[in-house]
This record gives sequence, structure tokens and C-alpha cells, in this order.
Amino acid sequence: MTTGQPETNLDTDLEWCYEAVHGVSRTFSITIDRLDEPMARHICLGYLLCRVADTIEDAGHIPPETQTELLSAYDRLLDPADPLEVEQFMADIEPWIPEEANADWEVVAETPRVLRTFEALDEEPREIMRDPVRELVDGMAMFTDRYAEEGGLRLQTLEELEEYCWYAAGTVGTLITGLVARSASPDRAEEMRKNARSFALLLQLVNIAKDVESDYHEENNVYLPEEWLAEENVDADAVTEPDNQRGVTNVIQRVTGRAENYLDDAHRYLEVVPERHGNRLSAWAIPYLLAVGTLRELQERPEDVVREGDVKICRAEVFAVIQQFEDDVSRAQLRDLRQEMAEKPLHR
Repeated sequence: MTTGQPETNLDTDLEWCYEAVHGVSRTFSITIDRLDEPMARHICLGYLLCRVADTIEDAGHIPPETQTELLSAYDRLLDPADPLEVEQFMADIEPWIPEEANADWEVVAETPRVLRTFEALDEEPREIMRDPVRELVDGMAMFTDRYAEEGGLRLQTLEELEEYCWYAAGTVGTLITGLVARSASPDRAEEMRKNARSFALLLQLVNIAKDVESDYHEENNVYLPEEWLAEENVDADAVTEPDNQRGVTNVIQRVTGRAENYLDDAHRYLEVVPERHGNRLSAWAIPYLLAVGTLRELQERPEDVVREGDVKICRAEVFAVIQQFEDDVSRAQLRDLRQEMAEKPLHR
């Protein structure tokens, strides 16, 4: 891959990357704000590299076969041995960037900036990140190709749902673990690797359970397993129809239950994550606790996913979680916070 770009001020590029994350992800924005250098820049750039692919995969206005081609080209850009230049990729993606680009598409439009900032990193963290990002991109290309005739994803089984979750989030978990486990003992690093998948799948399944309405209307994607929808006599293309509210709610509860199965292993991940190279426990504990709170809300009012379009915890509770970590929170206290948030909002 060659960026084909002139030398620029890398500090300016990095500053733009930090601002971009704040615009596209509330959760990763919180995470990165809690990290110190150099971990903050590593996670920031790793996330933005993944976000480019995620935006292409979610784009309902791009034909699936074109999505697959663009994702394959993006993977080539990430391959240091491939001669594809970034100008060619940008020429291919440019017609699909909306005239009024949102924050996600602004990141895609600045792919050259993200890539050259990534390539300027030290070799060790850069190469730890490269393979997981490419695995994510390849997985997304595989799914857009698999459902090209449908025009959007229509996942069939629980196994396929978790396969998708692996590519969308498990690969990110591998990236994060590779970076933070560098200073851990062999036993602790192995414990992290063993539980990284659970941590990632917990967060991704919670997002899928709460975003059914927006995933369908904005992306033409249905992640709820079709085999579960069929048991409720719901067609995948009718998941937001009012008459199907009860059936879809039942499926959402099943996805939520599956996510709950990963809580303990995800918690174990947090119990062993080291705080070195700028890493901090709070960076990963806060998203974990927000997922616990969202699971609570999904358990109490799953029908609101269909009726109101989203289920999430309120801003006051998000603020209360963040405030908990203004002082050092021990790993033992984290278990107490998890229990409290599973029962009631933290700010009450």
C-alpha cells in the first residue's frame, strides 16, 4: 500500500483523528478520553481504521457487490505488500460519499489522513493492529457478498449472528488485547485472550438488541436470527411492523439473554487487564458498565426497541458511571458497581 500523500504535520493529523472519534462514537470517545499516551493514539487509530470499513458495510445506498469491491480494495490498502495507491481507492469511493456527509462519511473521506497517521506509528503496535483490522474488513466483505442478492444482511441463525459479531467486534477485541497485553505476564495475557471474545460479543450483542429499528431502516440490515423470527411468525423484512411487536420483542429478549451469558467472562477480562503503556482500567470498565445498564433496560422494556426505535440508558446515568472513575475504582468495587447497575440506574 502506498498513501501517495505529501508529508504533513502528523500532530495535526492525530488531533483531527481524536476529534473524529468524538464525532462518530460516544462509547469509544469515552474510552479514549480515559487512556493516556501512547495507548490513546493506538486505540483511536485502530478504531478509525475499523470505522471506515463499518461505514461502507452499513451503507444502504451502495449496491452489495460494490460494497464488497470497496471493502476488498480497502483491505489491499492495509496490506503493506500491495501496490494499490490510496488515490485509486478514493476515486472508487468518492461517488458514494453523500453530498451532506455525516461524521462517519467524513472519516471515510479522510481515509488517506487516517492511513498515514497509522503508518507513522512505531512498528510493534502498528503490526499488532494490522491483522485484526484486516480480518474485520475481510469478514465484512464476506457478509456483503453472502447477502448481495438480498440487498442487506439477513442473518439466519444464532451461529451466523455470532460469526458476524466476531468480525464486527471480536476482531477489535483482538486488536485491543494485543496492545494492552504486551506488558502482562504470560498467564495474565492468556487469561485476557481467553476472555476477549466474550467482552467483545457482549458489547456487540447489546448494540444489536437495542438498534433493531435503526439497523433495518437506515442500513437495511436485520441481525436478529431469521430462525428465531420464524418461530414467532415474523418475516425479516417486517421486523418494525407494529403487528409484529410481540414476536420481535421475544427475539430481542433471546438476544439479550445470549449477551448476558458473556457478562462473567467479560468481567474476568477486566480483572486481569494491565494498566501500562497508557492503558487504564476505567477505559474498558465504563463501556462494560454501560452495557450492563443497557441490558437492564432491555430486560425491563424490550418492546420499546420496536415501539420507540431505541433503548438506552439516560445521560444522567452515563455521567454517574463516568463520575465513579474520577477517583480510582478498585477491581473489587467494579463488581459492586455491576451488581448495582444490574438492579437499578446508578444515578438514583
